[in-house]
Amino acid sequence: MPRAKAFIPRSLFLAAAIGSPVAFGQMSSIPPLPNFVRTTPANPLSIRREVVAEKPMSVLGPRGAILGEQDGKFEAWIFPWKIFENMRIQADMQDYRVPIDVNDHVSGIDVQPDRTIITYSHANFTVRQIMVAPKSSKADAAVTVYFQIEAVRPMTLTFSFDTEMQRAWPAPYDDKPSAAWIPTEGGSGFYVLHGTTSEHAAALAIPGAEPGILPPYQERAAEWPVQFVLHFEPKTDTDRLYPLLMAVGNGDSNTSDVAMHAKLAAMDASAEADYRANADYYQKLVNDHASLDSPDASLNAAFSWAAVAIDQLRVVTIDGKEQALTAGFVDSGGAARPGFGWFFGRDALWTLYAVNSYGGFDTTKEEIEFLLHRQRDDGKIMHEWSQSATLVDWKSMPYEYAAADATELLPMAMNDYLNISGDTEFIRTHWDQIVKAWGFQTGHDSADGIANNSQGTGWVESWLRARTDGQSGWVPTMPEQEIYMAAMDEQASLAFARLADATGHSDLASQARDRAGRIRAVIEKDYYLPDQQFYAFSRNADGTTDNTATIFPSVAWWDGTASLAQPKSMLNRWASSEFSTDWGTRILSEKTPFYDPISYHQGSVWPLFTGWVSVAEYRAGRPLSGYAHLMQNANLTYAQDLGATTELLSGQFYQVLGRSTAHQLWSSAMVISPILRGMFGLSWNVPESSLSVAPQLPASWDHVTLRNLPFGQGKFDLNFTRRGQSLVVTATGEAGMKLTSPVPGAKSLGSTITLPLPAVEAGIHSELPPFGDQTRQMKVIDQEYSGRALTLTLAAWGGTTQQIDLRANAPKLKLTSEEGTIGEEKNGVSPLSVSFPGGDAYVTKTVTIRW
Repeated sequence: MPRAKAFIPRSLFLAAAIGSPVAFGQMSSIPPLPNFVRTTPANPLSIRREVVAEKPMSVLGPRGAILGEQDGKFEAWIFPWKIFENMRIQADMQDYRVPIDVNDHVSGIDVQPDRTIITYSHANFTVRQIMVAPKSSKADAAVTVYFQIEAVRPMTLTFSFDTEMQRAWPAPYDDKPSAAWIPTEGGSGFYVLHGTTSEHAAALAIPGAEPGILPPYQERAAEWPVQFVLHFEPKTDTDRLYPLLMAVGNGDSNTSDVAMHAKLAAMDASAEADYRANADYYQKLVNDHASLDSPDASLNAAFSWAAVAIDQLRVVTIDGKEQALTAGFVDSGGAARPGFGWFFGRDALWTLYAVNSYGGFDTTKEEIEFLLHRQRDDGKIMHEWSQSATLVDWKSMPYEYAAADATELLPMAMNDYLNISGDTEFIRTHWDQIVKAWGFQTGHDSADGIANNSQGTGWVESWLRARTDGQSGWVPTMPEQEIYMAAMDEQASLAFARLADATGHSDLASQARDRAGRIRAVIEKDYYLPDQQFYAFSRNADGTTDNTATIFPSVAWWDGTASLAQPKSMLNRWASSEFSTDWGTRILSEKTPFYDPISYHQGSVWPLFTGWVSVAEYRAGRPLSGYAHLMQNANLTYAQDLGATTELLSGQFYQVLGRSTAHQLWSSAMVISPILRGMFGLSWNVPESSLSVAPQLPASWDHVTLRNLPFGQGKFDLNFTRRGQSLVVTATGEAGMKLTSPVPGAKSLGSTITLPLPAVEAGIHSELPPFGDQTRQMKVIDQEYSGRALTLTLAAWGGTTQQIDLRANAPKLKLTSEEGTIGEEKNGVSPLSVSFPGGDAYVTKTVTIRW
C-alpha cells in the first residue's frame, strides 16, 4: 500500500468538487497519439531477453531518468526531482471478473539505445511500456513513457503510483506532496503534485485517462494511491499511443494549473518529433563513433553498448548551463539518491580514455571545462558535485574535494585528448588552470618526493590496519601515501611534460620529466617487497609500508608510459584465483586477514579494477589472462541492467552487491579501454601523424576491423589480417598517417605495417558463470615462449579437464605436448585437452607445447 499523502489544501478539494472556471471547460483535452512507434525503425543494437523480475533497468537522459526493475515497476526523475515511484498497472477486462496485476504478466524486455520496451502478455491483451529519455526535446520533456495496447476484449487499465516530489540528496524537500486532479475538456485531465507552497509543482497526464481514487475533504486521512484510469476499446483505440507525460514547474508563475497544462500539451505535441529525434541521435552515435567488427558478435555489441552507456550518463546541471558525466544510476529504493547520480571528477577522468578513443571529443571538452569551472583556488580538481549542490551550502559539506586523485588524472586525460585529437588550442586555452593543478600536485609531497594523501584520499575512503596497541584486530586508518597515487604521480608528471612541450613551455616540461624519473626510482626502492615479490599497497607516516597485496600497482601500466620493473610474480598472482574470480578481479588477495568479499573496499570485485588489470596484463605480455578479464567486463553488459555494466560484485559468489550502481560510468569505460589500449595496443600521436599498434589478438580470430577510429579531425578504419606467420595491419581513410609498432621485427610501409606472429598461439574461452556460482574456471597464470616451445602455467579445479585452443601460424608444424592431448585441427585451430589431478581446490599444472 502506498504511503500516506501529505495534507491537501481544502481549497483544492473544493475547486474539484464545485467546479471552478479554470478547472472545468477552459483547458482543452490533451489527445492520445498516433502509433508512431510502429513506423520508427528499431536500432540494430538491441538486447532482447525474457524478463528477470528483480533485475534493474534504467532509461537515462540529460534531464531525467526512469529507474526500476524489469517487471516494469519504476520511479521517474526530472532532475533534480524524484516525481513518483512504484508505478504499477492493473487490468479489469469486460466480462472477466478477475482483476489482473499486469506487472505479474511481464514477459520480455527489449533494450535499445534510444528506448527500452517492457512487454506484458496475457491471453486477452498485450501492453508494451516504451520508455524514453530524449537527448533533446522541443518541449523540454525529460522522460516519457508510451503505452501501446492491444486487447481482445475492452478493458480498463489502472495506473497507480506513489507521489514523491523529493529533490536529490542533500537538498531539502517537503513532506509527501498532495495530488490534485485538474479536469480538462472531454472528461480527462491531469494531476498536479503540490508541496506545502506554490514554489514547486509537478504535473502528470495520460491523455484520455480519468482520475482514480479522489478522497473528499471530509474523509478521514488514509493511504490512497494516485491513479490514472484508462478505458480501452480494441475496435477504436488499438492504433493509439497513450503517453505518460511529466513536467516540473518552479516559481509561482510556472506552477499554476494553466502553466502546467501548457507544458503537458506541448510535450504531447512534440512527442513524435522527440521520439524520432532520439532514435536518430543514437543511430548516429553508433554509426559515427569507433566500433569493433570482429568474429565475436557479442563482443562487438558490448563495445558499442559501452559507448552508448557512457553517453547516456551525460546530464545537464539544474541551471541548464552545463552538461557533464555522472557516475551512474540505479533506483533510489525509497531514498533521495539514485545510485551515484552525481558528477564525479575521477570517475569521469578515468572514463575519458574510453571517450577519447571512440571519438567523443565534445564530451571530453565539456567534461574538462566542467571540472575546471570548479577548480579550487589552490589548483585542486573537484571530486564530486551533487545535482542539487547549488540548492545547499555545498562548500560546507565534505564532498567536493574529498579525494585528491582527480588532480593527477586531469593532465593525464588532457594529454590523451591531445594525442588523439591534436587539439593544441584547447590545451593552450586552459594552460593556466593546468599549471595551477600541477602546482597542487607537486605542492603536497611526502619526504620521498611523491604526492601524498594529506589533501584528500587517494583511492580508498577507508582502509584497515592491524592494531598497534597490543590487542588483536583491525582498525580503520588512512595511509599517508598509496602506490595508486604514486604510480599516477609519475604518469601525470610525464603527461604534464608533454602538455608543456606542446604549448612551448620547455622549462616546465624538463622539470616534470625529472620529477617522473625520481618517482620511478622511489617506487622501486620503497614499494617493492623482495620477500613477497610484490609491491606494497601504501607507505605510512612512520616510514613503514602496508604490505597488503592489492591490484593497485596495475595502475602503473595505465597510460602506456610507465610500468613496474619486477612484476612477474605479481602478475601471476593477479591471474590466479587468489585475485581473479570468474567475473573479475578482487581489489585485494583473498588471503588477506581482513578480506571481506561483500565489503566496498576490502574484497569486492569492481569492473574498474578488472579493466586496470587487463590493460596491465596486455602491456606486460600476458594476453591470455588479459583476454579473460576483458571478456568478463564485456559479458557483464548482458548480465544485469542490460546494455550497462554494474559497479561492483561479491568477491565470493557471482552476484552483484545490493547497493551496486547498476549503470556505472567507468565500468562501461572498462569494456572499451582494455580492447583498444590492451588487446590492440593502440597509442595515438596525432601531433606527429602516427599511430602505434601492438595487437595481441585471440588465437581464433583470423581477421578483425576497427571502424571509425578518431585521428585528429578525421577518422580511419584499421584492418588486421593474418597471413601465415604475419599479421598485416592496414589503415584506410586518413591520409598521411603512419603506422608504427614496438613489436620487434615490425615492418612499416606508411599506412600498412606487417608484424611477425609466433609460430604457435594459444587461446581460451571466457564466459560468465551462472549467478550464485563460486570461482571454478581455469586461470592462465603465465605464458612464455622459448625456442620452439610455448609453456603455459595453468590452474584449474582439481579433477577437471580443460581445453586450450592452439593455432599454428607456420606451415607444416607438428604440435606435441606431454602434458595434454592435441586434437584434430579445424578452421586453423587445434584443441589441447589438459587433465588436472584430483582435489577439492585449484591445482596448478605446467603445460609445454612443442613444434
